[in-house]
Amino acid sequence: MSPERSPWIDDELAMLQDHVALFLTREFAPHVARWEHEKQVDRSAWRKAGAAGILCASIPEAYGGGGGTRAHEAVIHQELSRAGMGSGFGVCNSISSAIVGHYILAYGTEEQKLRWLPDMAKGLRIGAIAMTEPGAGSDLQNIRARARRVDDGWRLSGQKVFISNGQSADLIVVVARTGDEPGAKGISLLVVDTADAEGFRRGRNLEKLGMHAQDTSELFFDDVFVPEANLLGVEGAGFGQLMHQLAWERMIIALDAVVNMERAVALTTDYVRERNAFGKALFDFQNTQFVLAEAATQATVARIFVDELMVRLLAGDLDAATAAKAKYWTTDSQCKVIDACQQLFGGYGYMTEYPIARLFADARASRVYGGANEIMKLIIARTL
Repeated sequence: MSPERSPWIDDELAMLQDHVALFLTREFAPHVARWEHEKQVDRSAWRKAGAAGILCASIPEAYGGGGGTRAHEAVIHQELSRAGMGSGFGVCNSISSAIVGHYILAYGTEEQKLRWLPDMAKGLRIGAIAMTEPGAGSDLQNIRARARRVDDGWRLSGQKVFISNGQSADLIVVVARTGDEPGAKGISLLVVDTADAEGFRRGRNLEKLGMHAQDTSELFFDDVFVPEANLLGVEGAGFGQLMHQLAWERMIIALDAVVNMERAVALTTDYVRERNAFGKALFDFQNTQFVLAEAATQATVARIFVDELMVRLLAGDLDAATAAKAKYWTTDSQCKVIDACQQLFGGYGYMTEYPIARLFADARASRVYGGANEIMKLIIARTL
């Protein structure tokens, strides 16, 4: 836990922190190693999380959610990261609850909200969003998946890759081209219900450098029928919808990066106080102290920066470029801090039984997902 309470966390949110931390210790911690081995979180864990109020915490109660704000969602995600589950169930839940849930809440019809959100809040349905393609990652305007108009809906064809929750998702928000206009125009969001989607196929659960406790997949859509009732929002408005929601997604990534920095410093400080070399504790060497002083300072600066942006986000005053700054800088800083801390573990830092090694492997993807950091710099530069 960070040493001081963040300015956006009140007494209610502090109680939620304690509730989530206790739940994770009792219900999830005994299973993390198995999930990492199996590369997927149990369906039963989703149901337990739903019963504990950890899913869709910021979705209104009228749709089965917790009735909270994005602050509640952020608290849950931070606690998952502090428990070492941010790259596993943390990512899974953020995709389903904090991202897909909010796409449905923001752009869905009343019928769609009532049809999908309550089951997501209970852990009975898992959400995913399918943006990335083999030839289109951060360049969303180059999407090639196409949905052609037919009676009462569309026929969707295309391939997606690197999709979090891809193996487990029941509802997939697919970014597809529904019109012939080039670039951002003609892109729409279509929700595929995988239970009755003939022509939908899941590829393999991809082998990754890190983030082993969550499933990441290739998805194939071979002339899949998507009914008219599954269009999310306005046809052709998908690119704008994505851009509006991505600021929130990037703040989730930034929060995760800050917690990981704090955790790396804490883990390393404990280790070097206990480990001896040349007749004294590693902590007593000046180099160790300097490395940890720099890492702790970077973590503190990141915490203050991101906390301030959370205050702005909750007030409805966070712009896309500033969210891009947070995502780019915190994830770059995270990798530097964790690398410096890992070095102090020596050979043990390369062993995956040590949390610092898993932090190192998990952190690398954060500079790519949610929009590569090079794209973040382009977004920032346009405002200069």
